[in-house]
Amino acid sequence: MTGPDIDDHPVMIGSAPRTRRQALVKSAWIVIWFPYLSGPVGNLAEGGMSPAHEALGWSGLLTFVGVYFVLVFRHMAHRPVPAGVIRVAVVFLAALAARLAWTLGPNWLVLFTFVSVAVAVTQPFRTSRWAVPALTVTLLLIGLRYPDVRVSLFAYALPCLLSGFAMVGVQHLIRTAKELRAAREEVARLAANDERLRLARDLHDLLGHSLSLITLKSELAGRMLPDRPEDAARQVADIEQVSRQALVDVREAVTGYRRPRLAVELAGARAALRTAGITLTADPALEGEYRGLAAEEESALAWALREAVTNVLRHSGAHRCELLLSEEWEADERRLLCLTVLDDGAGPPRAQHDGNGLSGLRERLGPVGGRLETGPAPRGRGFALRAAVPLDAAAPLDAAAPPGAPAPDGSPEPATGPDRDGPVEQGPPFPGAHPAPQHPTRTA
Repeated sequence: MTGPDIDDHPVMIGSAPRTRRQALVKSAWIVIWFPYLSGPVGNLAEGGMSPAHEALGWSGLLTFVGVYFVLVFRHMAHRPVPAGVIRVAVVFLAALAARLAWTLGPNWLVLFTFVSVAVAVTQPFRTSRWAVPALTVTLLLIGLRYPDVRVSLFAYALPCLLSGFAMVGVQHLIRTAKELRAAREEVARLAANDERLRLARDLHDLLGHSLSLITLKSELAGRMLPDRPEDAARQVADIEQVSRQALVDVREAVTGYRRPRLAVELAGARAALRTAGITLTADPALEGEYRGLAAEEESALAWALREAVTNVLRHSGAHRCELLLSEEWEADERRLLCLTVLDDGAGPPRAQHDGNGLSGLRERLGPVGGRLETGPAPRGRGFALRAAVPLDAAAPLDAAAPPGAPAPDGSPEPATGPDRDGPVEQGPPFPGAHPAPQHPTRTA
């Protein structure tokens, strides 16, 4: 038998094992039911059988267990096996169970329960809906051969029937989980497509008029050249002016795209995570301006936020995500602003090297004097990404004053965060997580 994988367990429901631990847990879900084979094992251990029957019992039982384990584990681990091979293996298990129960005694009827589970796990519903009852009827017919156990046949028949259909329900749950993961990936893909379409629209609106004007003036200058060179020269000068302005506009637009802001990225992250069904807990400090944070450093943190949220959507399988912003001091008296992204998903991958996204993120943080740290979440489950960038040393030390506090010149600061927009909290924080600070804190 097998048990249902649980989505918030290290065994992710409906997914292949990513670590050795997950493979061991999936194996444990199979092996945990093997004590139900104590009847056949006790029958063999008691002795009293002929050597031929004893050899048949041990060889048949070991073969049955081996084929059952490999068949079910490969299916749970999503390792492709031809459908024909799976059907042959299931029929072999059913025939072997019938032979052993017919020859060696009623204790061997329990094998039909394992066959019923194997059918439910590996076959589609249109097959298992009649195969499970057929196995139960076969069990009853073989059990009638032993008059002294007819009363206890339900001890074998009911588990066979109920276990099979219970696993049919589990398989439906697994298929639903797969569809949910595919939907999350589709959400991430559509978000990227929307961003590309927005860029295309902006470039069209930005350059359409300028390029049309350049084309028109070029044609006009071409017609003027033979007879009116002075007028043609004026048109060429206009073309140069328009093209220079278009180049400035493109540079400004590209700079804007390449320098995202934390507040903008937070809004996009909140929408994407909400669509994917992931609860977000965000630090209010991410909402407003942060004194001492230069444009380049803010862009690097914003890219870190975007990459971290993309990883949560595509790879983590998480239910919750937490964003923290804190100010820290290093031993050399350098102030750092640290963005931490935590999730409760699958945790770090088995590969020891960074993927393309994290490698690119390290390259973005390096030129501004920042650094990137990744690893398991502090609570022991999930993934943690921590990006740190330096703050302007000339900025006042009260840059992290709470919303509404007076500025150094005595004028009140405009309220930000929850005082302005209402609570940011979208769900409970992780169990054991520290509350999101209301403003960046300074730690030694």
